Formats: sequence, structure tokens, C-alpha cells
Amino acid sequence: MAKTVAASLVEILEHAGVKHVHGVVGDSLNGIVDEIRNSKTIKWIHYRHEEAAAFAAGAEAQLSGRLAVCAGSCGPGNMHLINGLYDAHKSNAPVLAIAAHIPSEQIGTSYFQETRPESLFRECSYYCETIASARQMPRLLQIAMQHAVGQNGVAVVSLSGDVAMEKMENEALEHAIFMNRPAVRPSDEELQKLAQLINQAKKVTLLCGAGCVGAHDMLLALGAKIKSPMVHALRGKEHVQYDNPYDVGMTGLIGISSGYQAVEDSDLLLMLGTDFPYKEWYPSKAKIVQLDIRPERLGRRCKLDLGLTGDVRETIKAVLPFLEEVTGSSFLEKCQERYRDNRKNLLEHAKPVTGKAIHPEYLTRVLSEQAAADAIFTADVGTPTVWAARYVDMKPGRRLIGSFNHGSMASAMPQAIGAQFTYPDRQVISLCGDGGFAMLMGDILTIFQYDLPVKLIVYNNSSLGFVAMEMKVIGMPPFATDLKNPDFAKMAEAIGIKGIRVEQSEDVEAAIAAALAHPGPVLVDVVVNRAELSMPPKIDFEQAKGFGIYMLRQTLLGDGKEVWDTLSSNFLSK
Repeated sequence: MAKTVAASLVEILEHAGVKHVHGVVGDSLNGIVDEIRNSKTIKWIHYRHEEAAAFAAGAEAQLSGRLAVCAGSCGPGNMHLINGLYDAHKSNAPVLAIAAHIPSEQIGTSYFQETRPESLFRECSYYCETIASARQMPRLLQIAMQHAVGQNGVAVVSLSGDVAMEKMENEALEHAIFMNRPAVRPSDEELQKLAQLINQAKKVTLLCGAGCVGAHDMLLALGAKIKSPMVHALRGKEHVQYDNPYDVGMTGLIGISSGYQAVEDSDLLLMLGTDFPYKEWYPSKAKIVQLDIRPERLGRRCKLDLGLTGDVRETIKAVLPFLEEVTGSSFLEKCQERYRDNRKNLLEHAKPVTGKAIHPEYLTRVLSEQAAADAIFTADVGTPTVWAARYVDMKPGRRLIGSFNHGSMASAMPQAIGAQFTYPDRQVISLCGDGGFAMLMGDILTIFQYDLPVKLIVYNNSSLGFVAMEMKVIGMPPFATDLKNPDFAKMAEAIGIKGIRVEQSEDVEAAIAAALAHPGPVLVDVVVNRAELSMPPKIDFEQAKGFGIYMLRQTLLGDGKEVWDTLSSNFLSK
């Protein structure tokens, strides 16, 4: 008996190991959703907003390494997926998006809710096509899925509700999705060039990114042999930092000075699995080698002396026998000493101060200390990402994800939802900015509906804090960054979720302990110091001048209190 397109689609997803479809139901999706309702292995996860569904699917894909799926109904429904899909695509997350379409006979007539899915999603996907007939199935769906898993990114299929109900004729074409992970390394000739550059250098620094996943042991072997400090990019933190005596911190705008200095002082920088985007933080004099599994990324950020295509683990394993053992370790030791000093200073900033506003650094340190060894952290962009980068210590099995490449607000809570569905027995902690949390706040109801034990930590500074800092740095007084927030804990309680409000430093540890011990969802609303500055590790003259101009302007405008709060919070009391 012939199957419908919808039935075949769901069956193929089952065979591919898909566990969830994240989305919002709608009439153009009804045929597919009904097949999911009858599925024994796939669960439909209902959201309040499709953007949250796409973020959740991206988190599931990043954490599990498997294909994740989200869906939206025709027109506005699937358009809401686009921001989460951009984030998934830039995070190399294998996500399939099902974009339902208007009735096929109405396409091109400016019908109710008509959009152009192929045009909309083309820029945030490796594959975006329309299934206009049952005769295109199962091939187009399989091709889309193969693009998503083969290139680690987004694929989109669009189909009308009536096409989903057509009978299929080509069932014999169905086959498994191939999740190949080939071992890729540079040629022998290229390995010799790499070895020669390393052996000739006196001060080698490794800059490690997300491409170092699974390569921790090889990184340690390389560090031991050539005595090289390791600096991590933000997405490399979870794969590099833990149990690593060679790690000297992060570089970039939200990094620390030891990471920046280890890069700047090197005479050879090895970029391993990172597409670090900020040219201002590359070394001014060193030679640079970049290794990436994606050849199109080579040399697009800086001038390279050697560009190599390959997997980090396989390449290090192949080049190690050709490297000379380095006996002197003065450069490494200097970088390690600077890192120890930086860590000491960071911890000095992360202490409770009785009678004063709660330092967000202290809150994050407490979270890191009390969280489970295999906890999954999600972080909103802005200051929660800064504090996570500096104060969440990684351990084997711990994960840290966020919108680190796309830089979207509001990602932390929906990503936590996706994480909790993917790993229901693990601790999931979401570091939410008050602005980001409010932006997609409706999907706290998804947490309530499914009774997910997610712990939402809201950094409540009544401000778009990172934006305000950016304005101050260029000499502008913050404008339109203030937020009039409710008591988020009371709001959570009204919804049916445990809420905890924290306004004093001495209450932070007990509040976090209570939240983590609670078996269900919790929202912890922490009133943190809005005057806290997340200063970059390298401050140039223009930034310093801009900050001084901001302070002078505010004083002349009569807002001396804000200037004093900024000074006392960041320079006088620590």
C-alpha cells in the first residue's frame, strides 16, 4: 500500500535516529504532525514561538552530534524559524527545517500567508528546496538530510500541506542517511612544512577552537613536546580548558590578558580548528598557520604562512613524530605565570561584598562551583557570555553553548530546553540576561508544560549591559538601554515554577544550592550590579579616551552617581 509523503517523511526521520521535532503546529503542517503523533520513537515538542524551537533544535544537534529537526507552518510560522536557523548554521549544527507552504495551487497568486521559503532560507542553509510533488520523494528529503549531516549545518525542505498528503510512488529509492566522519589530514609534504615551521620557531602558541573536539589528548601531547601555551577561542573552551596545564586562557574582546599576550608574544601561532573572527587580536609579528577541516575558511581572517586542511586530532597525531622535543620552557612558564596572576585577579573580583550590589562574577563562580561535573551551561550573548567565559570552569563532560558565532539575544533559555530534552537526566543551567530572557519569555511556559528541570539564572541588572558598555567605550552616554523589569521570581511562581529572588551577596550561595537541589524547574532572579564593566584584555588609546569622555559627559550632565558607581564597582573597591 502506497504511503503518503507525510508518512514517508516521518518514517525516514525515524530511521535516521531523530528523537524530537521542535515546532508550533499549524494547518499546513497537520498531515506531518499527525504522523508524528502516531510515531513510536519521535516526540513532537510544542513551543510558544518557532524561534525558540529552532534554537532548541540547534542545541540538540550541537550537544548530541545527531540530526535535529524543527518545523514551522506556512508563511509567518516558518519565517519565525529563521533566526534560530542562522544560529544553528553558524554553529555547524546539523539541523533539518521543515517549512510548510501554502496550498500548491495557490503558489504565485499572492495568497494568504504566502512567502518564498526557498528565498528566505537560502542564506542560512547548505540546501533549500521545495518538494512540489510526491515524485520527488524520498530523494529530496534524503539529499537535504545528507547535506545537514555531511556539512554540519542547516538544510531546509519546503512543502505544501496538500503535497504532504499525496501518495508516493518511489518508495524503493529510500536508503539510510550516511553519517560518515572520515579521517582527514594534510599531505605528507604539507606535514613536513608544518613540522619545519614548528621546529624553527622559538615561541609557539596554539589558538584552539571548536574544531578541537575529541582532540584533548593530542593537544596535551603536542603541548608537552613543544612546550607551547594554549589559548582558546570561546567555542574551544569546553574542549580545551579542562585538565590542561598548558591552557593560559581566552583571547578576544571578552578574553583575559594572559590569552592575548600569549598570542601577541609568539613567533608562530598555530590556529587549530578555529575561525577566530577578530583581526585586532591576531599577533602583529608572528608567522601564522591555520588548520581547519573546512578549506574555505583558510586565510579569511589574516595573512597565513601556511594553510592546511584536516582534522585537528588526526593532524597532530600525524605530525608529532616529526617534531623535535623542546627542552627550554621559559616562554610557556612566563605565559603560565601571567595566567595564574590573571586567575588570581579574576577571583578577587568574584567575592561577595556585604551591603553592596551582587557582582555577576561572584554569582557565576558560585554556579560553576556548585554545578554538577557534567552540567550543561547555556549563556545569553552580552555579559552572561563574558562571565561564563571567565568563571565557568570546564570539566570532562561539561558543555557550554550559546549564540557565540551568530550573536543573537534570547538564545540561552530555548537552548536549555533543547539541551534538557536531549539529556533529561543531566543538569542544565541557563545563564540568562534580563533582556535576552524577556525577548523570548513566552517559552518559559514550554518549560512549565513539560516540567523540565531547567535552572534559569537571570542576571537582572535592569539594563542591556553589554550594549551600554559599548556606548561608554566610544564616549557615548548609554541611551535606550534601561529595562524596567518585574520581579521575575514572582512571575515564575505565578506560572507554577519555583522562583527565588536574590538581592544580597550573602544569600547567593544558599539560593543557588536550593535551586540546584530542586527536582523541577527553577528561576533564580539575581539583582546584579549594573555598573560592572566587562573590560577587554587589550584597551587601545581610542577606547580609553572614549571611556574618559563618557565619564566627563555624565558628570557635566549632572549624573555623577553613575560615574561614581562605575568607578567604585570596577576600580576602587577591588
